[in-house]
Amino acid sequence: MLNTRQMFAERLSAHSKELSRYLRYIVTGHIVIAMVFIVGAMSVYYQQFLEDIPDYFPSGWVIAVVLGLSVMYSPIQLLLKRADIVFLIPAEHRLHGYFRRALVYSFFSQLYWFVAAIIAVAPLYIEVFPDSSFLWLFIVLLIVKAWSLMANWWMLRVRDRQLRRIDKLVRAALIITLVYFYVVQEPLFLCIVTALLALLYGANFMVGRRNPGLNWDLLIENDYRRMRRFYRLANMFTDVPHMETEIKKRHWLVRLLTSRFPFKQSAAYPYLYRITTVRSGEYLGIYLRLLVIGGLLIYFVPNQWLKLIFALLFVYMIFLQIVPLWKHHVTIVWLDLYPIPFQERRQAFLSWMQQMTASAAVVFILLLLVMGQWLAALLMLVLSLLFVWQLVPVYLQKKIET
Repeated sequence: MLNTRQMFAERLSAHSKELSRYLRYIVTGHIVIAMVFIVGAMSVYYQQFLEDIPDYFPSGWVIAVVLGLSVMYSPIQLLLKRADIVFLIPAEHRLHGYFRRALVYSFFSQLYWFVAAIIAVAPLYIEVFPDSSFLWLFIVLLIVKAWSLMANWWMLRVRDRQLRRIDKLVRAALIITLVYFYVVQEPLFLCIVTALLALLYGANFMVGRRNPGLNWDLLIENDYRRMRRFYRLANMFTDVPHMETEIKKRHWLVRLLTSRFPFKQSAAYPYLYRITTVRSGEYLGIYLRLLVIGGLLIYFVPNQWLKLIFALLFVYMIFLQIVPLWKHHVTIVWLDLYPIPFQERRQAFLSWMQQMTASAAVVFILLLLVMGQWLAALLMLVLSLLFVWQLVPVYLQKKIET
């Protein structure tokens, strides 16, 4: 007899233990300390900005976009396993209770993003729109978020990926517009957008009714993709031996980075580390995201010395994100059979880490020069050279030996 309540409780307990196992490393990690510093510094400038908001600043649209995207973000975590596609499909008609509990868990487990967005925009909202009720907006958005979660659930029954993407884009546009018309107090347009959103949800429901069967492969892959993202984050702080990775071809970028390598034994590891960085789904994306976020902070922060601190901090964070590349192939026995000395492998890895870290530093230095911060750029150059050529080898030496 299949007990869906017990099955969900057991899987939720195992899932919670897996998360807590790595969260303790994340919470006590150095990157969290850096992020606390960043948030604290930005809070000070945020408060100064609120004291003298420019007339041209689009406060309504900023609030609408931040809150709209946080409401729209409604992923579903069903705690499914790959074996379920074999053993649970025959019992699909008896799993309504399980999926209902999983949807409730999905809703509450992701509210931290929504609460963080609310906390972030609340001072701006109260300052610019003091006559509009923030409490009612919070309640309405909670309801819309629950609807958005259910809409995602219904649309996951559709195999057409393009249709699902269009649905998400239209829904995001309507939610953002809904929030905007609420904060600027346009009741007529608010009613029109609300009606359109209700029609869209009705269409989502009808699509779900016309496709009663679940796409088990899609649901399972979505669950594993979310866990891979979490493992990728945890891998920055501790080793995650069972972490799965996504491989992306990216032929043009691979050719760009490896076209000049000779077909020699000595180029094996330099070639390997470059194509691993490009094709693996965990290194290049994080590298570019941190580069963009760091560049934006450097650009918008008005204080010259804080620009320099942010530049150094993000170079350090970028370096920490790519260090796990050393153990990326630890489970592949073939590398141990290469007739290449260990010293050459270590030197290839060190050289690649220095190149990637130096490239990030160069981007920030050029940004500082474009902004006219000559002194900060000069200090950034000196400190980056010290970090790349002195501290990086020492850190990697200890990391490789452990």
